[in-house]
Amino acid sequence: MGDIQLAVRARGLTKHFGDVVALDGVGLDLAAGRIHGLAGPNGAGKTTLLGLLLGLAVADGGELEVLGRPVGRALAAPDGVAGFVDGPGLYPSLTARRNLAALAALTGRDARTGRDAHTRRIDEALAEVGLTDVADDRVRGFSLGMRQRLGLAAALLTDPRLLVLDEPSNGLDPAGKQHVHRTLRRLADDGVTVVLSSHRMDDLEALCDEVTILATGRVRFSGPLEKLAADSPELDYRLLTSDPQAAQAVAAATPGIKALTETGPRRPAGTLVVRASAAAVEQFVNALVHAGVGVREVAPVVPPLEAAFLALTDQQEGAR
Repeated sequence: MGDIQLAVRARGLTKHFGDVVALDGVGLDLAAGRIHGLAGPNGAGKTTLLGLLLGLAVADGGELEVLGRPVGRALAAPDGVAGFVDGPGLYPSLTARRNLAALAALTGRDARTGRDAHTRRIDEALAEVGLTDVADDRVRGFSLGMRQRLGLAAALLTDPRLLVLDEPSNGLDPAGKQHVHRTLRRLADDGVTVVLSSHRMDDLEALCDEVTILATGRVRFSGPLEKLAADSPELDYRLLTSDPQAAQAVAAATPGIKALTETGPRRPAGTLVVRASAAAVEQFVNALVHAGVGVREVAPVVPPLEAAFLALTDQQEGAR
């Protein structure tokens, strides 16, 4: 990746659990200071890879460097790395504030920073994830989304340079998701590398600079979202026009455009669905405008990341 500083460099990573191959020759270059999404079907190897980054597991083979240092064979989080896999570990009987204080004591951070600075940092972390109002409530009454946010606050206490999160948006309401997304974007702007997994393609598209798609333990794509969209084959696009009959005629005369029949009670009048590449759709819209047909809306039926995810993972399943 040229002169780009890497937060994670992996070459040929393998991991087996008995006869199950969790990772099969995974190679990755994750640039520092970016939000990198990890997607894949259940059993693709996402959680295993996150566990390796957090030092919760050791690879059977291959090379792994985190923050410029080779990862050894010991089960220990590399310096500068924080996060959680399979949900944060919290104490249900303690309040949110006491949870953070206890976790900081386990890491020795409270002794290093001093009591006043330590208390202030806990308050800041709770505010960053939008939990100030429930800081003194016991965690046993928290929703799943609130627990996820508290887990993020715990990770922030260590001032990580690499933040690893497993489904951080799981259970979040819109306000909670906004808090988390804003926090992660600020961290990336400050140079922190964020690696997160999610089953929500819309979350990944809204938040991530880059994405890696895994299938059966192998990397099917890794890179910027723009490249994924450019590399994607034809997609289905829905257009809302002022004259659907004229739009159909223009579609028939435009190279690379295939008009489809979409049925259903929610289809608005004037809707046309076409299958085409992004470049062909641009030409089609220009042709519609030139023909005097108004284009009120154009959007993919399935978002590009979701379409690429389905194509790449279906392709792998078909090859098995």
